[in-house]
Amino acid sequence: MNDLSFQTAIPKALTIAGSDSGAGAGIQADLKTFAALGVYGTSALTAVTAQNTRAVLAVAEVPEEVVALQIDAVLEDIGADAAKTGMLSSPSIIETVADRIEAWGISNFVVDPVMVAKSGDRLLQVDAISALRSKLLPLALIVTPNIPEAEVLSGRTITNDDDAKAAAAAISELGPRFVVIKGGHRAGAPVDLVYDGACYLEFEYDRVETENTHGTGCTFSAAIAAYLAREYNAIEAISEAKKFVTEALRASYRIGDGHSPVNHFFSFAPVPARDPALEGR
Repeated sequence: MNDLSFQTAIPKALTIAGSDSGAGAGIQADLKTFAALGVYGTSALTAVTAQNTRAVLAVAEVPEEVVALQIDAVLEDIGADAAKTGMLSSPSIIETVADRIEAWGISNFVVDPVMVAKSGDRLLQVDAISALRSKLLPLALIVTPNIPEAEVLSGRTITNDDDAKAAAAAISELGPRFVVIKGGHRAGAPVDLVYDGACYLEFEYDRVETENTHGTGCTFSAAIAAYLAREYNAIEAISEAKKFVTEALRASYRIGDGHSPVNHFFSFAPVPARDPALEGR
C-alpha cells in the first residue's frame, strides 16, 4: 500500500479539548483512546491546565483565534471522519468551536459537556452553559452528559429512571440526535441511558470497583468518536465505547495519590511488575 492510499484509508478523528498535564483526561486521554482503537488522532487545544490526579491548580485558555486556526489547519489538510469536544470553558470558545464545526460540515460530532474535573474543580464557566445549550448541542450527533451535567443541561433533578428519561428528552429538544446519560453516578450497576428522540435504550455492564476513574468521560466520548470514524453507526459506537471504558477501568493501575486514570492500552500489553531490586534507582 502506498502512502497516499494509506492516508485515505486510515480513519481520522479530531479532539477539541483542554490539556491535562497529568495525562489522565483531556486531549491526552482522547489521543490515547484514538490510538488504541486504530484511529489517527488530531487535536485543537482550547485550554492548558496545570493538574494532577488530585487537583486542578490553574487554567489558561487558548485565544479563540488560535482555537479556530487549529481546527481549520487540521481539517483543510488532514480531515476528520469524526470530531469530539471536551473542555470548552467560556462562551466565546464554545461559539468559536460551533462556528468552525458548522462551517466544515462535521456530521459525526460528539459533545462531551465537561463541567467539573474528577477532583471537583470547575472547568466550565457558569455563563458558558447557555452557549453550550444553544450553540453546540444543535450540531451534535451524540451528547454524553453524566447525571450532574444532564441535570444542568435539562434543568431537571434526576433521582430515578423516570427522571433520567425526562432529562434525556429535554436535552434532545436542544438538538442532538442521540443523548447518552451516563450511569456512573447511579447506585448499583452503571446503566447508560440512550435516547434517540423516539426510543430509550439501556447499556449495562458490571461496575468496576476502582478509584482509577480519572478521564472516564473523556475516554468514553473519544471512543464513540473513534468508532464513528471507523464507520460504526451511533448505537454501535456507543455500545462499543461502553465496553472499551469498562475494560480500561478493569485494567487500570495506580498513578499518583488521587483519582488515577484508566488504562487505555489494556489490549496491547500488561503493565510490567516493578522489580523490587530496582526500587530507589
